Amino acid sequence: MGRGRQKAKATKQARDIKYYSPNTDYSALQRELTGPGGRAARHFADDPVEPDYSAYVDKYADDVDDDDDEVDSRRIG
Repeated sequence: MGRGRQKAKATKQARDIKYYSPNTDYSALQRELTGPGGRAARHFADDPVEPDYSAYVDKYADDVDDDDDEVDSRRIG
């Protein structure tokens, strides 16, 4: 097969792939996204609730030193 035929065949295949549009089954897509049980967020319901630490903010606010966030710029070695 010559180069012209080979290129024409590749062009035809590329065009077929580019303009190919299969029928979309939206009900199958919905089943796949929701998963078993019919509820998408079901596995998040068992997560523990984070406790409220706002009562401790005032109690321990004096113990926190604001300079701890700074990075020490000295080089060692």
